[in-house]
Amino acid sequence: MFETVIRNGTLITADDVFNADLAISGGKIAAIGAHLMGSNQVDATDLYVLPGAIDAHVHLEMPVNQTTTSDDWLTGTIAAACGGTTTVIDFVEPEPDQRLMDALNQRILQAKGRAVVDFALHMTLTNDHEDILSELPQLMQAGCTSFKTYLTYAGFSLNDSELIHILEAVNSNHGLVMVHAENDAMVNHLTKKLLSEGKTAPKYHAIARPVLAEGEAIHRAVTLAKIVQAPIYIVHISSLLGVKALKTAQDMGARAYGETCPQYLLLSDEEYQKAGFEGAKFVCSPPLRKEADQQALWDAISHGIIQTVATDHCSFFYSGQKDLGSDNFSLIPGGLPGIEARLSLMHTFGVCTNRISLNRWVEICCTAPAQLFGLFPQKGSLQIGSDADIVLFDPNRELIVTKDTFHEHVDYTPYEGLKIQGAPRTVILRGEPIFQDCQFVGKAGAGKYLHCREFA
Repeated sequence: MFETVIRNGTLITADDVFNADLAISGGKIAAIGAHLMGSNQVDATDLYVLPGAIDAHVHLEMPVNQTTTSDDWLTGTIAAACGGTTTVIDFVEPEPDQRLMDALNQRILQAKGRAVVDFALHMTLTNDHEDILSELPQLMQAGCTSFKTYLTYAGFSLNDSELIHILEAVNSNHGLVMVHAENDAMVNHLTKKLLSEGKTAPKYHAIARPVLAEGEAIHRAVTLAKIVQAPIYIVHISSLLGVKALKTAQDMGARAYGETCPQYLLLSDEEYQKAGFEGAKFVCSPPLRKEADQQALWDAISHGIIQTVATDHCSFFYSGQKDLGSDNFSLIPGGLPGIEARLSLMHTFGVCTNRISLNRWVEICCTAPAQLFGLFPQKGSLQIGSDADIVLFDPNRELIVTKDTFHEHVDYTPYEGLKIQGAPRTVILRGEPIFQDCQFVGKAGAGKYLHCREFA
């Protein structure tokens, strides 16, 4: 007799779709089969049974210049749970001269007691100093095995020599380097030029960060990784040019992996043309692109060029935060909310439009992130022995998106007015419901820090 049995559901993995019962005991998946018996029976008739989704790119409680993202570890993970995400991977951004291990422990303590879903952490590297890289073995042992780098932003941007040194050092420790790829010189030059001409409105944000800046930087980053035979993961790819650079590297045998986000698949730079200051709601980096770029990204997902879809959830209030840049587009806090909508958006505009299969949907949202970041098969899997992180997803549940549809702590949603086809009904974290019958029932602090394994 098992503790809980989910009966009559359609199980969907990255490889298969089949009807079976799924049993849970001790917070783990205990059995998959027919006619299983449990003390607690959950009827999943007409529902999909998925592994809990993993969002490998979120920014909760992150300081940005003179403000901080509006979603903290509690509100952000509540929103994640209600959208079917049971694991988030956030970032550590050490202070100048702060030891990386101290920054990691500080970030873990910040999340513990508040996160309602499990969490892991990427470490941000802003230079290649030996005292920094000497901490890599400790970080790997502590379960922080992926490392974020930037090719733009003052205080973060690495030159080629620094990046190649970091790629080599992280690879020798069996970690994975992530890269935010935009050409810093191009962005700075265009930003200064536009502002000098009095062009300060939100729409100029996109002009200051053209596709050429992304395409060049991705090409450069993956080429440097190929030179030292290191794996590399390009975050939030937004353009056809970016896809081409990634595919070229893959065709050359580089271990190059890519991520995109729902905003780049569904929204275009037309949003920046909205009246007044409304375009500021859509300011993110890289910016939204053209419809042709959207199609290229969907094609890249369906053909396996891009491996994951994350959100880059980075929420700021339109009133009181985004308007810090009301007179200067470069001062608008960059980022969009989206942590709750991802699974439903990818079902609606991916599966329901035949752009991707049910299996590919689960792969990009659940399984591939777990595999790339050292959490598989504990996470992202419906296997016996895996954590019982389960989503009971109703493919027939329909929603019209408004800011009040979601639990994100922000005063707008970039997806206002979209019709969603399919959404979670119940979400289970390690055997315990955290979202049940479309209501949040989780607890602050239920989320655990996850030790990621080395990159395989």
